[in-house]
Amino acid sequence: MPINVIAVFDIGKTNKKFLLFDADLKLIHQDEQKFSEIVDEEGFSCDEIGKIETWMKDCVSNVIQQGSYNIAAVNFTTYGASLMYIDAMGRALTPVYNYLKPMPAEVLEGFYESYGGLEEFSRKTASPSLGMLNSGLQALWLKRKKPEVYANVDTVLHFPQYLAYRFTGSKVSEFTSIGCHTAMWDFDNHCYHPWMLKEQIPVPQPVSNSSTTDVEIGKKKVKIGIGIHDSSASLVPYIKGTSEEFILISTGTWCIFMNPFNTEPLTMEQLRKDCLCYMSVNQQQVKSSRLFLGHIHDVNVERLNAHFGVDANLYKKIKPDASLVSRLLASNVRVFFKNPLPADYIDTSVDPGKFGTFEEAYHQLVHDVVSLAMESLDLIIPVNDKTKVVYVSGGFARSELFVRFLATRLPGKKVYTSEVDNATALGAAMVVWESAFGGKMPQMDLSLKACLPF
Repeated sequence: MPINVIAVFDIGKTNKKFLLFDADLKLIHQDEQKFSEIVDEEGFSCDEIGKIETWMKDCVSNVIQQGSYNIAAVNFTTYGASLMYIDAMGRALTPVYNYLKPMPAEVLEGFYESYGGLEEFSRKTASPSLGMLNSGLQALWLKRKKPEVYANVDTVLHFPQYLAYRFTGSKVSEFTSIGCHTAMWDFDNHCYHPWMLKEQIPVPQPVSNSSTTDVEIGKKKVKIGIGIHDSSASLVPYIKGTSEEFILISTGTWCIFMNPFNTEPLTMEQLRKDCLCYMSVNQQQVKSSRLFLGHIHDVNVERLNAHFGVDANLYKKIKPDASLVSRLLASNVRVFFKNPLPADYIDTSVDPGKFGTFEEAYHQLVHDVVSLAMESLDLIIPVNDKTKVVYVSGGFARSELFVRFLATRLPGKKVYTSEVDNATALGAAMVVWESAFGGKMPQMDLSLKACLPF
């Protein structure tokens, strides 16, 4: 008998994944592809959407033809800040424009002033001014810079919903894609911001993430989801897997601090410090901050490696030294990053020669990296904070030194590392699970490990 599965396409900027989860939400198949980028009409790199679409349809068709798996549902999760423009015949009118493209100043000339000024607009839309990363403003850019193309636009879709559309023919929108620093959503009134209506941006009204459409593929009826933004998808296993209010710290090159239980509006000060709000699958704001913490760690470790002449991977083997930890906690003095972070993030104001060993220097560096992390974490903790749990996932979760320093700085909270493989794809599978299988979703294993304070 074929195994019933949910298929998920997890489309990142670098890697494109096709994954199959069984009814118990266990990963049973994964295919990963990298596609060469092309350039748009202005010479800026972008994904080659035609090849991606062909690969996706081939993946589903091949699974159905092979007969080992019965696809009950398909869903999609992608990087955000990307729009697609569809004409009345359903054709894509543009490439998937890269959100790193520069935003010409003239596009936004007078725009913010029409809606209360930049700070008020940013507060209301929970979107720091980020140029093309504010994906709604990409539509304004197309309208003002390429009016001959925009004249043929029938519908504007976010990238996850565009991929779903290619399977269903249904043009829909959903809250997580709209709510990720798009400058589209009025968080005060829970609707599209008035500028969208004034500029006549043709976007569908949002529907629930759990929505599916029945589509016949290879004589099989398959439920097709509407897609979800990747950052919000990565929260789903925690939202659905625990009853406690929590904060998630997703670590890597960028560390993202996410609090789904902070209902306070963004303040101007938080916006100035690069905070924003995502939207959860429950249509609640997720106050978030971010820090280039993995990169900060790595470039400063490289400098220490060079000074002490040690192997590049030695830091991975460093375990907490009781005497060094005790000394650091007793003095509680930050040595690294006492001044504003330099442009290259390398703190050359600190002389590595002041440390006797690499191990001593690395303990100090991690102590101070955690201090930086606490500054970002504090930005998303409300005055009336009820969260008792902090989950740490990603690269820093494997550092005992990091997580125990963090737990020491959070005496009122339980800190856990959580190793959920493919959390983003798993979240996309979970939101369509009930539609695919019915009944009660299986209990999630978040692979939690308690982090003891020093």
